Amino acid sequence: MRKLLLMNAVTSVVTIYIGIFVNLYIWQAHGRIAEVSLYNMTMFIAWGFAFAAAAKLLTRFSIRLPLGVSALCGGAAFAYLMTVHLDNRTLWIILLGIPVGAMFGLSSAAQNLGVASQGKSSEFAPYFAAVGVLMQMLSMAVPFVSAKAIDLYGYGGSFGLMLLFLVLMLIFALRMPRIALPKPANDAEPAGFGKFGFRDAFGQPGAGWIFGSLLAAGVFLQFQNLFTLLFTFSVTQNKMLIALLNVLYTLSSLLGLLLYRKIRMNENRWLWIGTTLLAVGFLAALLHVPAALIVSNFLTTFGMFYFQTVWNAQQFRFIQRYGGNRQTSFLVWRECILVATRCVLLALTMSLSELRGALFATIVAITIACMLAIPLLQNRALRASAARSACFVVSETGEVARK
Repeated sequence: MRKLLLMNAVTSVVTIYIGIFVNLYIWQAHGRIAEVSLYNMTMFIAWGFAFAAAAKLLTRFSIRLPLGVSALCGGAAFAYLMTVHLDNRTLWIILLGIPVGAMFGLSSAAQNLGVASQGKSSEFAPYFAAVGVLMQMLSMAVPFVSAKAIDLYGYGGSFGLMLLFLVLMLIFALRMPRIALPKPANDAEPAGFGKFGFRDAFGQPGAGWIFGSLLAAGVFLQFQNLFTLLFTFSVTQNKMLIALLNVLYTLSSLLGLLLYRKIRMNENRWLWIGTTLLAVGFLAALLHVPAALIVSNFLTTFGMFYFQTVWNAQQFRFIQRYGGNRQTSFLVWRECILVATRCVLLALTMSLSELRGALFATIVAITIACMLAIPLLQNRALRASAARSACFVVSETGEVARK
């Protein structure tokens, strides 16, 4: 688990850079929301396909292979940025999104499937809390270093710096534990091994509620991911100021961590606190003045720490009792559902010309409704799963008895 966390840190350096400065690079050309949305949509579609492909690879190989290929895809993306300039802007954006999405999908699959197969139920919340803290610390350092590199050497120099990190990622990938999907323990299962069917993923009690939670989460997560950036770009396009604002947002997450560790509270309450902070932050953005946009990002970053920590831990805990193939089926379909609903939100945003008006307010309302539904759906799923577990006890002799 520690090695998976370390690999997450190396990958996050490139992820944070791409999340801020590649989006800014696209935005600065014409200031069009549609171009940023198109890039993100292409990236997420490629992400979904790459995640599913990585799951197939892990039936035969260890996580070293998808992590290594992920680093190569990242290298291809930055080489493309440094050398390719097309007159067709739409085609250029699509061809950029594909290797970036493949990089994210492959690395995400390797790490998520590694955590699911190696982690224990009690380790999930601490692991995702550690991931959150790590991301926030890097979110302070990476933007400053990257902004300075862009000021000194231009975007080309910063792209070259990211290539060095991708070489480091490739080296780390070759030194990772040989984690692969566990082979079936008996002869009855091999026919389904490596076939990630929808029924395998969502055939358990409570899984229908989890399915609803995923549909709602894709809309909400993409709104937060895209508009946190666009709100910042609307305030300033100065790279050092963007880095300073990211420090402010990171401090809000660290404050969230401090409170999370100090205050003993039920997980569902933390989830509700996170969603409430996010809802207030999204409503603040409707004011569309620079101060309100900064406050919006501060509140949503604060709330996202609680949401991500609890939501991820609950979902990984939900599949803890699944077999290896069923866990993988769930994670593959989870990623595909999130990608699909992210793309629905991005399709809506492609019609936006500015961050105001009736359409923008409608998107905010849909996002808040989806977000507030998630704690309710998660709670129903966990209750259904717990009720199912309480119904039966398996004796040491293998007999199943009513509890």
